[in-house]
Amino acid sequence: MNIFEALRDDHEKQRTLADLLTKTEGDSDGRRELFAELKTELEAHAGAEERYFYVPLMDHDLTQDKARHSVSEHKELDDFIEKLDEYDMSAPQWLQTARDLHERLTHHLDEEEREVFQVAGKVLSDDEKTSLADDYRADMDRRR
Repeated sequence: MNIFEALRDDHEKQRTLADLLTKTEGDSDGRRELFAELKTELEAHAGAEERYFYVPLMDHDLTQDKARHSVSEHKELDDFIEKLDEYDMSAPQWLQTARDLHERLTHHLDEEEREVFQVAGKVLSDDEKTSLADDYRADMDRRR
């Protein structure tokens, strides 16, 4: 498995959790469980991805700007999570914010997969792609 496959696997999980979360209603156990799982996944993924994907990409002129942009988008996603933590889960603003998070997350993941992965594939060697995936996976397991 290479780093792109490892990241795509986690991206799919995040898409599914965010999609399911926006279909929940009120302050329910299901909403609480999905939000907790999504929050954990996003925090773990951002930390591991930044360390084992974006830091190496910042060493290359070709990928530096895209890496910085994606890291800044992680902060935007964190801001949505903070808002959701603060809001009453039964309030309309909670669901609207969850929908906004879903939209931003989907944009971020699509952009990574369509744009960042393309240029990253040009600067990382095959060995790097494999070793970064191993390190990323180990870090994800630890963070989860």
